[in-house]
Amino acid sequence: MATVVSDQSFLSGANAPFIGELYERFLQDPAQVDESWRDYFADLHDDVGLVQGDVHGPSWASRGNRVIGGTGEAADGSGPVADAAKPAASGDPFSDSDIRQASLDSLRAIMLIRAYRIRGHLKAKLDPLGLEPPTPHPELDPAHYGFTEEDWDRPIFINHVLGLETATLRQIIELLDRTYCGSIGVEFMHMQDPEQKAWIQERIEQIRNRTEFTERGKHTILERLTAAETFEQFLGRKYVGTKRFGLDGAESLIPALEQILKRGTQIGLEEVVIGMSHRGRLNVLCNFLSKPFRAIISEFLGNPANPEDVGGSGDVKYHMGVSADREFDDANVHLTLNANPSHLEIVNPVVIGRVRAKQAQRNDSSNRRKVLGILMHGDAAFAGQGVVAETFAFSDLRGYRTGGTIHVIVNNQIGFTTAPAFSRSSPYPTDVAKMVDAPIFHVNGDDPEAVVHVARIAIEFRQEFGVDVVIDMFCYRRFGHNEGDEPMFTQPLMYSKIATQKTTRQLYAEQLEREGVIKAGEAESMVKEHDDNLNSEFEAGLNYKPNKADWLEGKWSGFTKAHGDARRGETSVDKEILRDVGMKLTQAPDGFSMNRKLKRVVEQRRKAIESGEGIDWANAESLAFGTLLVQGDGVRLSGQDSGRGTFSQRHSVWIDQNTEERHIPLNSLGTDPLHYEVIDSPLSEASVLGFEYGFSQAEPNILTLWEAQFGDFANGAQVVVDQFISSGEHKWLRMSGLVMLLPHGYEGQGPEHSSARLERYLQLCGEDNMQVVYCTTPANYFHVLRRQQRRDFRKPLIVMSPKSLLRHKLCVSTLDDMAEGTSFHRVMYDNEVLCKDKDVKRVVICSGKVYYDLYEERARRGQTDVFFLRLEQLYPFPRKALMEELARFPQAEVVWCQEEPWNMGAWSFVDRRIESVLVELDGACKRPLYAGRAEAASPATGSHGRHVREQEALVQEALAVGEEMSKGSRYAAE
Repeated sequence: MATVVSDQSFLSGANAPFIGELYERFLQDPAQVDESWRDYFADLHDDVGLVQGDVHGPSWASRGNRVIGGTGEAADGSGPVADAAKPAASGDPFSDSDIRQASLDSLRAIMLIRAYRIRGHLKAKLDPLGLEPPTPHPELDPAHYGFTEEDWDRPIFINHVLGLETATLRQIIELLDRTYCGSIGVEFMHMQDPEQKAWIQERIEQIRNRTEFTERGKHTILERLTAAETFEQFLGRKYVGTKRFGLDGAESLIPALEQILKRGTQIGLEEVVIGMSHRGRLNVLCNFLSKPFRAIISEFLGNPANPEDVGGSGDVKYHMGVSADREFDDANVHLTLNANPSHLEIVNPVVIGRVRAKQAQRNDSSNRRKVLGILMHGDAAFAGQGVVAETFAFSDLRGYRTGGTIHVIVNNQIGFTTAPAFSRSSPYPTDVAKMVDAPIFHVNGDDPEAVVHVARIAIEFRQEFGVDVVIDMFCYRRFGHNEGDEPMFTQPLMYSKIATQKTTRQLYAEQLEREGVIKAGEAESMVKEHDDNLNSEFEAGLNYKPNKADWLEGKWSGFTKAHGDARRGETSVDKEILRDVGMKLTQAPDGFSMNRKLKRVVEQRRKAIESGEGIDWANAESLAFGTLLVQGDGVRLSGQDSGRGTFSQRHSVWIDQNTEERHIPLNSLGTDPLHYEVIDSPLSEASVLGFEYGFSQAEPNILTLWEAQFGDFANGAQVVVDQFISSGEHKWLRMSGLVMLLPHGYEGQGPEHSSARLERYLQLCGEDNMQVVYCTTPANYFHVLRRQQRRDFRKPLIVMSPKSLLRHKLCVSTLDDMAEGTSFHRVMYDNEVLCKDKDVKRVVICSGKVYYDLYEERARRGQTDVFFLRLEQLYPFPRKALMEELARFPQAEVVWCQEEPWNMGAWSFVDRRIESVLVELDGACKRPLYAGRAEAASPATGSHGRHVREQEALVQEALAVGEEMSKGSRYAAE
């Protein structure tokens, strides 16, 4: 039955009266028909719920259609069938066959209309080049439903569907073609929300999917097209063959963006954050974000985008971002174009994160209509890069939703040299957007009025429903992937057609001349006016000098560049405040049913707070968060299972065991508004880390943290680390105080759950770009978190966070370690004096968990001639502090000990730096020795027994003295 129902050819021929009868019964009582038919008719009901008369025929006709052999009917001619088969009563001009035909016509017409709503886009004229004509679907053919040539001019009752009570088939097809098969193809019938679907259907069908622009509106569109085209042509003449990734072929993007702002400001929009790749970026900077053309010319001449005294390494001109204010109809809107690396789509979550932060700043966290994200994509990247889908996944998630993003695809119908048939399996690049039921508007880029029309609908829809919407603008690249490319190598037919294709501006100017909107020659006068202005700006650009950088303004006012050596900040807290915060964080609400295991954890924390002793890692973290909150900073923590913590250590969200209601102790501190936000993130490292980076860029007054479930899971977000976190400040002058918590440590859990790849982060360190720490005490962790917010600058912080140390009996601190007079220690030394400095034979330098293995083995041995130094901060390298400590032991040999293999961990980073310190001290030891695992391809063994043997060996080696260190000496020499 299901197979029959799915094939609409059943509507033709002898089945038609039977279908009509079934549909009539369904309208009267759905239970009268089989379940499969109920599902089918119910699916139709969105379109024909008000058209019960469809099956009955026009309102003026009498009923009477019946099917021979139906329920309650006799095959011998008696009963209802015989009555129905009798001639019409005297005075009734309509026979049963007329009624049956009218009923069937209505049903078939509704089915045809529905098919156009679903598949009309397949027939739309979307490709400006016309390389592949549309291939209409058979369901768009009236013959598919049983209509013949004789049926085209017979009136059909459709009960105001398409706005008409009755219409001929010819009229219906003409209206459907105009609405769904012109320069715009709409995909919306996949949407599950009836209200959203009905909104789009009504919005486009009422006006036949076309805006009737005023003459002034048409002039404005032409002016914007002219500005876009002359910009590209001017640069093309001045800098022949220079890469600019021009907008040539996609100029309609500029008036479309203008329309989003103009209409948006009328319905509540105040700020927009934009992300886009290279294509047309310079044009958008100039013609949409009002960056002076003289500044762009200066960059073409090789000058820096910012004053030289600001510093930074800069970036190529088509990666740079900018901020601006625009005014539309006396309404101001603030614009930010996010800087973007060559990993095209990775900017998407960064933009969404910034939008989320800015919505909070504008008190827009409830409606989310004041701040909008606009993401511009290439067609190949949109279809090909997984972060696009990962970003869509944020659409309706509690901790990430932003009230909808407008996605604009500049569909060049090619990716570099790869044709769509080789780069995606779906008919459009947009199909991934259906995962969140986003409406999709495909539009011909050479019809600028259609492009502006769908841009207007897109912003209206987003503001109405707070969900994503996609504009897929079909266009082309006039000069290949870049202006120095030769596209005829790979796409000769496409580029032969492009060579003869008039520009969008030329086509539109000719249209306006035909319509009498502009006079002959007026369009060329506009071109000359823009060219004259560009020439003037070009001359000014020859001597242009930027007078400021816009990086420490707005929310960043009062911040400065990093300065000083210790950089400790004011991280200590009054002991009574610590105690008060700690007690509140261990107090359950009245009537709260707490998990019995959690109750023990909370009681232990409370006892530690009361005694001031035995503060473990999670307790210290909650104290850091809590004291920041009471001092006015916010805290945002996200990651997989961050509420509870991967290792059941954090428990910052308590779940009532009877109701599953959530209690967040940190939000019971009396701060107003409540500033602690903890989110269990989707299972995506790249998009979530990008989101949090974007959030931290926009909001310096909230401690923003991302936690990996295991440290090596950050591998999946390496692009964010490489392109943004480690280099963003120097490339784009954009600070971030983002914290990455990466569980790290060798406990025999195998290669995927041991190493956070410390070596990768250290390799990225340079020019004071970020901080990397591997703390050994809860108190030092407390201080390093608070240090992020208690200074007048921001730097990303990479934390190798613990696993086994979360519950290690020795890994505890006191409230005194966090109270007045304390701070973060970059280098920590032995608290126990086992011998005089002159009697120390070996200094072992290490970081993190291995310290406790070394400490316990030294105690077991009763060894007194080995001194431990802990590098709590690996970068910026604490050279001065280390030198002060090592100066105490000029006669001792120095060993670096780590758990990681020789070619991983911190060894290759600290080796020469420690050597430099030793050389300057000019003691007996000039080069550190190595104690750790041998060189390896995998970060750790999968065998627990082997792990134990390796761990024991490296500890023994680190504590050996003199002749016993031959193995370590060999590694050092390597």
